[in-house]
Amino acid sequence: MFHLRHAASLRQRCEHRPKRLEKSTDTDMAATVVLKIGPIKARFEGSVQLCDLNPPFSYTIVGEGKGGVAGFAKGTADVILTEQADGGTLLQYNVKVDIGGKIAQLGSRLIDSTARKLSAQFFSKFVNSLEKSMSGLFGG
Repeated sequence: MFHLRHAASLRQRCEHRPKRLEKSTDTDMAATVVLKIGPIKARFEGSVQLCDLNPPFSYTIVGEGKGGVAGFAKGTADVILTEQADGGTLLQYNVKVDIGGKIAQLGSRLIDSTARKLSAQFFSKFVNSLEKSMSGLFGG
């Protein structure tokens, strides 16, 4: 399962409103994302990097983006994959986000809830896309 997360098309289907996700290496990508956080809607240009690779058990996603006057965002997601007795895989993640600029003025409760919502959406879409990919591979 671990190697499938490297498929750029799979990751792009999971991103929140991706405008662009271009792979430069197996672990580095350039990204453009449009986000709405409270009353602020901004286009962020940035990068995504996969690091601390420990196949098939864990990896870290590191991202950062600049949204002009809206500010900046930097974040990491530590991802742990654990094989289950039933043959499935448990996906766990811990996300940390640092922001600045106008979006930082919105307040930590709004930022925290938005970060949790976006993380949950990403990993939910990731699991759904992965299940569809696996179904196609095995004719399910």
